[in-house]
Order: sequence, then structure tokens, then C-alpha cells
Amino acid sequence: MTTPTASSSSWKYDVFLTFCGVDIRKKFTHHLYITLKQKGIITFRDDEKLERGKYISQELLKAIEGSKYAIIVILENYASSRWFLIELAKIVECMKETKLIVLPIFYHVDPSHVWKQMRALLEAFAKYQKDPKVNPKDVQEWKVALKEVGNISGWYVNDRYHLSFAK
Repeated sequence: MTTPTASSSSWKYDVFLTFCGVDIRKKFTHHLYITLKQKGIITFRDDEKLERGKYISQELLKAIEGSKYAIIVILENYASSRWFLIELAKIVECMKETKLIVLPIFYHVDPSHVWKQMRALLEAFAKYQKDPKVNPKDVQEWKVALKEVGNISGWYVNDRYHLSFAK
């Protein structure tokens, strides 16, 4: 599969849905995923579309490249997973190169905490910077990607039924 260009209309997926957390997988993002499917929107979600036996990271990166939109559900603990930060960096790369449209949802986290990288996000990055197994260049790339996504207008979810526009 080749990376689609901005003028391409042959995307493999309409939406790449990414999130961090078991609890949110069973609740908010599950409902979002089902709603998108019911509307006929072809959505990639890691537990649904991965082919068994494939190297997971490559499969996910290809799914990002083959998507027109990326919905990123950001929680306070988003930076606690290196894998989600790698996904995020790839999403930002595709946003710049292939015009992937990024739609952030700030789930129980203030959008300003994301772009300022406060609280749990700050703690996660400090931990990575102290870890000799983590490349400092990668940490810097992740921080820049998270700040960039944090600056995109999106939606803020602060309780079970309240969704508001952020920024």
C-alpha cells in the first residue's frame, strides 16, 4: 500500500481512532466506534482491524497512513504509553505530509494541560527523559507532537454526557 496523497480519494479507512486506556475502550470509545460504524464510516480501531500474525506497530502505522481522519482521544494518562506517543508522532507526520485531518477529543483533561504538558503528562515525559532505554530525540519528538495536537481545536468531554467545543 502506498501512502495516499492529499488529492487521493482512495483511503483505506475514513477514520483512525486512537486512545489510551482499558476503561475508555469499553465505554466512550466503544460508543464512538459503534456510532461511526452505524453511519457507514470505515473506522480503524486497533482491536478490530489488526491481522493476526502481523507485526503490530507496522500494521498500526500503515493504518494511520491509510486514513483520511485521525480521532485522538486524549486522557490525562495519554503520555504514559510510549506506543501511543509513537502513534501520535506518526499522526502529526501524516498531518503535515498527507494532510491527515486530526480531530482531538480531550477526555477529562483540560486542553491547556495537553499543550502546556502539565500534571501527568509532565511526569510521564520526565520519566522518559531519565530512562536510558528511551532515545532523548524521541522524547522531544513526542513532546512536540503532543503540543501540536493540544493546539488543535477539538472537543472537551468532562462528564458522561457533556461534550463541548474546545478552543
